[in-house]
Amino acid sequence: MSGYAKVKGISNADHYATTTARIQQIQSQLETKPRGGKLRNKVCVVTGVGSLLGIGRASALTFAHEGAKHLYLLDYDPTNLPELKSTIEKKYPDVKVTTLQADAADEKAIAGICEQALREEGRLDVFFANAGVATREHLDDVSPETFMNTMRVNTLSCFLAVKHASAAMQKTDSSRGKNESGGSIILTASTAGLLSGAGSIDYSASKAAVNSIAKTSPYQLQRTNIRINSLCPGLIETGMTNFTFEYARQKGSAGKIGQLNPLGRYGVAQEIANAALFLASDDSSYVNGQNFAVDGGLTASMPVVPGRWA
Repeated sequence: MSGYAKVKGISNADHYATTTARIQQIQSQLETKPRGGKLRNKVCVVTGVGSLLGIGRASALTFAHEGAKHLYLLDYDPTNLPELKSTIEKKYPDVKVTTLQADAADEKAIAGICEQALREEGRLDVFFANAGVATREHLDDVSPETFMNTMRVNTLSCFLAVKHASAAMQKTDSSRGKNESGGSIILTASTAGLLSGAGSIDYSASKAAVNSIAKTSPYQLQRTNIRINSLCPGLIETGMTNFTFEYARQKGSAGKIGQLNPLGRYGVAQEIANAALFLASDDSSYVNGQNFAVDGGLTASMPVVPGRWA
């Protein structure tokens, strides 16, 4: 039996059941996995942590699980910040948590949180610039104001993170264990910034610019031991994409979500958080200037729909 024939033999119902079980397993990782030390003694900033389904929240919890010393967590919407702070402090009492309501595209706010980390901890080791917005407008409906706001929130925020976090990461303080320059800056981009067809024009342009920042910045920071990479998620169930999932579930077509990638499923925030942990930790010490796709294989090829090949 050919590989294609084998795929044809897997029913949608069976695949969806397997996918659902797999996702539940992934989402419970922090409940079942022993704590690690990949980020022990590291001081980290994460932006865009407010969504209960979001990548920022999942990453903050994952960073705490891996022993981060102090987490500085920022979001434009303050609604869920107290709960996130309380959750981390109860579950990980050894981790310091500072929350801040601010705009990630506000230079004063980003410079200030980096300076606060230096003032309080004497170091900054990780900056995960995750804040962003998604849009759905067709070309005809995108105003110049909408386009520029998308660029401001998604792209300017990443530029400011690189500018100010890299300056802070070059500061040393031997009394706090930081004897040399170094750190990891992670930018949330998207598969829409790699290939067409994964997002609106303004959103795709903003994420392509983020990917360019990740590739260009390391050459501005040569020999500083500061690494800069972008994450390019595929279809992930978050607060920003929830409308897609709810629409499919109402139509009874939830099993088809994410079917265009080789894994045949969508992803969840914890899977992106795991990739962010890799880039934040010393495990990725030789990874620099990369656009890191976490998309089930979507960008590896033109999409192949099961049952529709010749």
